[in-house]
Amino acid sequence: MTTTSRSTASSTAPAAKRAARKPPASARRLVILVATRKGAWIFHGDGRRRAWQADGPHFLGHTITHVQLDPRDGHTLLAAARTGHLGPTIFRSTNMGRTWKEARQPPAFANTSTTLPARSVDHTFWLTPGHASERDTWYAGTSPQGLFRSEDGGATWAPLPSVNEDARFREWMGTVQDGTPDGPKLHSIIVDPRDASHLFFAMSGGGVHESHDAGSSWSTLIQGMEVIEGFDASNVSFHDPHCMRLCPARPDRLYQQNHHGIYRLDRPGDTWLRIGRKMPKRVGDIGFPMVVHPTDPDTAWVFPMDGTTVWPRTSPGGRPAVYATRNAGRTWQRLDEGLPQEQAWWTAKRQAMTADAEPVPALYLGTTSGELWLGRDEGTRWSTIARHLPEIYAVEVAALA
Repeated sequence: MTTTSRSTASSTAPAAKRAARKPPASARRLVILVATRKGAWIFHGDGRRRAWQADGPHFLGHTITHVQLDPRDGHTLLAAARTGHLGPTIFRSTNMGRTWKEARQPPAFANTSTTLPARSVDHTFWLTPGHASERDTWYAGTSPQGLFRSEDGGATWAPLPSVNEDARFREWMGTVQDGTPDGPKLHSIIVDPRDASHLFFAMSGGGVHESHDAGSSWSTLIQGMEVIEGFDASNVSFHDPHCMRLCPARPDRLYQQNHHGIYRLDRPGDTWLRIGRKMPKRVGDIGFPMVVHPTDPDTAWVFPMDGTTVWPRTSPGGRPAVYATRNAGRTWQRLDEGLPQEQAWWTAKRQAMTADAEPVPALYLGTTSGELWLGRDEGTRWSTIARHLPEIYAVEVAALA
């Protein structure tokens, strides 16, 4: 691996503490799944994260918005694609990408309502495996906003009418010209690891929503979330969550990166707390990705972008950095050792940063300029795994037995 810029001493973790967190030897193999504007790549690595081998491109020339590994079997992959001749579809591989098969019935709106305008799926944006107890269940979020479920491993998909054909949701979704680049999106589909019937999702725009009956009915979770000044915060359609995550180590805690700040929600409460106000004023708390620690519910990471005036959507000042909280948002620490220190005008999209689940997690970051970065020691030391890829849309990482 190589590094594209000089290192800095920005990390404030004491040397002794960092040494104590050194990961033990691991026999597990890691895979990084990278979705880009022009195809997908799979990077195979060892447990120490020292050597990576690229497998790809897969689907060269197709827009791939998300690639996910099924954690229930460890070898099935789903890829959300938009192809020039096939349109929006989903591909499935049962052998880690050696061969792929297109879904027999990709997500498509039923359009059964006689009063609501008909819609068509532009692209599938988000893929989430179902609960561990539901072997072949998957969820998909689309643009324009729609929620779909597969119960046969991704071969066929059925729309959830409780969302797609509900008049309230259609009002909250707004129109396809709502200003979101590449169209409005349903994303951040979350399945509670304790309960297969407990679901969450977010819409950009259209708020955060929760179900306790496997998606038959929904309630909103927007209390405490802010909107553009002058707009009515009680109107769900004005809320624009960018990314929402549930803490694996404390499933009653949610974090959110929003169009209007960074938030935390602790259940059974229903009011989001804006924890991004503790971020440096010159940086702000606007961005797209949100990543949570696999075992420490007080630790989370964000990647801020310039959200001022005309929303440049680049790193503030051309100096990219990840910011970490280790106390649930009371304070934030800048992590930029190894990242460019100037003239780096890129950002990371909402699915393009993640963490592995090794004893001491590493972070993985994909940029709009096509670089794939590795942040060792919980993001304190950065180096590149790959350069010159197409614009990166999503990054996922998984461990193989």
